[in-house]
Amino acid sequence: MEPVERHVLEPDASFDGGDLDCGNGLLLLIRQHMDPLERGGLLEFRSTEISVEADFPAWCRMTGNELVSWTKHGKERSFLVCKGALADRRERQALARSHTALGLEVVPVTIPSTLPAPAPAPHIPALAVMGVGSWPRPRWMLQAIHDHIEGRLSDADFRATADDATRLAVQSQLRAGVDVVTDGEQRRDNYASFVGGRLDNCRLIPLTDLLPLVDHPEEFEREMQSLDVPAAEVRHPAVFGPLGRREPLAREELEIVRAITDRPVKIALPGPYLLTRMMWMECISDRAYRSREHLADDVVRVLREEIHELLAAGVALVQLDEPVLSEVVFTGAKNTRSFMCGALSEKGDSGTELEFARTLINQVVAGLPRARLGLHVCRGNWTPDERVALTGDYRPLLGLLGSVDVGTLFLELATPRAGGLEILAELPDDRRVGIGVVNQKRREIETVEEVIARGRRAIDLLGEARVLLTPDCGFATFADNPVASPQIAEAKLRVIVEAAERLRKA
Repeated sequence: MEPVERHVLEPDASFDGGDLDCGNGLLLLIRQHMDPLERGGLLEFRSTEISVEADFPAWCRMTGNELVSWTKHGKERSFLVCKGALADRRERQALARSHTALGLEVVPVTIPSTLPAPAPAPHIPALAVMGVGSWPRPRWMLQAIHDHIEGRLSDADFRATADDATRLAVQSQLRAGVDVVTDGEQRRDNYASFVGGRLDNCRLIPLTDLLPLVDHPEEFEREMQSLDVPAAEVRHPAVFGPLGRREPLAREELEIVRAITDRPVKIALPGPYLLTRMMWMECISDRAYRSREHLADDVVRVLREEIHELLAAGVALVQLDEPVLSEVVFTGAKNTRSFMCGALSEKGDSGTELEFARTLINQVVAGLPRARLGLHVCRGNWTPDERVALTGDYRPLLGLLGSVDVGTLFLELATPRAGGLEILAELPDDRRVGIGVVNQKRREIETVEEVIARGRRAIDLLGEARVLLTPDCGFATFADNPVASPQIAEAKLRVIVEAAERLRKA
């Protein structure tokens, strides 16, 4: 598109991007100003950086936003972009709202001087059945998530909508007969990045905005498409200042479940290694932190604050999700990256990374009761297509799994990609294992006999007292990309419950 003398249409919002380029913060500002606009709203921004002439139109094509026009007068360029297609623009929307410029202002962080002690919680018995975490969201909940992130839905209205969705998710689990319930992560855009919307000096941005930040943008774009990932919808946390926990990450999840049932509650949180890998991005994070190790210090602090409060509130089990550990040991070359966990930052060799992960996890859980702490590992859960997920048994991870200070390991084991169960005999005797006995990616419902057979193998290997029964992973890790329907999810849990009852009687 050639530049014009002036824009014909008036913008609904505008800002000055100065000399920032797309890989150095400009896209964050664009997203921050665009999100509050209704579809069809117009954003104008000014720039003196020459590379934006080529990079910004490419971003528009990737994200489905329309570049309406641009001007060039001396060194200053002005770009007018429509949120969505210009054809979608409605005159009433254009007149209804205007938005003032919002900067990426770094706010002060508050660190509590003391942390609460754990309160009593129900014991989780042997062969207890529970989900891993996520549950498919209703369509209206998905819309609410996007409207809330983009500023079109108030906190109060979002909370009421999320409470309704959580009731449906919990009731499904109760009908299936589970022993431990989760809220189904209904409030989260995905299992990990949701924290970016609740931490100080962190912002959620769509994966498409990361294109200028990765080493090979064309390769990254092809990967997004081949993995069936809604990259324009999946958001990623970007850190631009010191991390602080301005609000609890999961307290609302606990409160609504408590209002529905008195059964034990499990809360899943992204683990410290995963969050550090996700959040550390050159050209953004290094404005606030000298290295990812310095960032990790604050990630550990934030998670400790959260877990202390959850255990003090009586949560029976806090599960740290670290699926990116599989990416570390199964993707080979040190700079090979996989979307599987949204962990896009560079990594070192597997030995160095596993030791870094072990250290962070143990720092987070130090001094807390092992029996109420768990760790979940899988090989990717963004699509039901087994062919694109990682493959390999647990042997490369045995050292870490045996040395982290948690009481329960929740492991993917129903899929053939996870290898054999026998390797787990080498784990310390004081670890319980949540055995994945159904594959959440398969539409077919496993038979009770299949699940009993898997459960019996685990009992023979580990002893009944050490065995819990679960699906391999969550049913909707990414809100916009569930791997199962609510009906299939409930049916699979019911099969596990029936198998557990028969195993207890055997």
